[in-house]
Amino acid sequence: MLLIATARADSDTPLSGTVTLQSPYPFDALASRVEQAIQKHQMGLVAQASASRGAAQRGVKIPGNLVLMVFRNDYAVRMLKASVAAGIEAPLRLYVTENSDGTSNLTYRLPSAVFAPYGNADLDALAKERDAVFEAIGSDAIRPSSGAE
Repeated sequence: MLLIATARADSDTPLSGTVTLQSPYPFDALASRVEQAIQKHQMGLVAQASASRGAAQRGVKIPGNLVLMVFRNDYAVRMLKASVAAGIEAPLRLYVTENSDGTSNLTYRLPSAVFAPYGNADLDALAKERDAVFEAIGSDAIRPSSGAE
């Protein structure tokens, strides 16, 4: 007999390793700043999805949300060498959400948390390297503008 357990995804308590950074920027500005930070830190933006943009095309207004999926091929090769099963976790995601006060947040899971369930030392080492990159992307994206940008 096959049993499948599910976890509730609508909890206010995020998954372990989830980081949410509050930003003073409006949604579109933060989305642009995250994209710039992804490029600055030499990650590849491989895909994006936005329910709010899709809804807008149908004439429906919902708060802005954007999932940016990022990775890099050299890390993909190392990840797959360590664990083919872990390939389902790539690309890693950054999530930009619009708040009712006009600000926005950036949320992501640390790569070390994403890959921890695989229990693989090589994968853990790679993920810890990515943690620093994700933290730098987040820091750069929400940093107050110097006005010289």
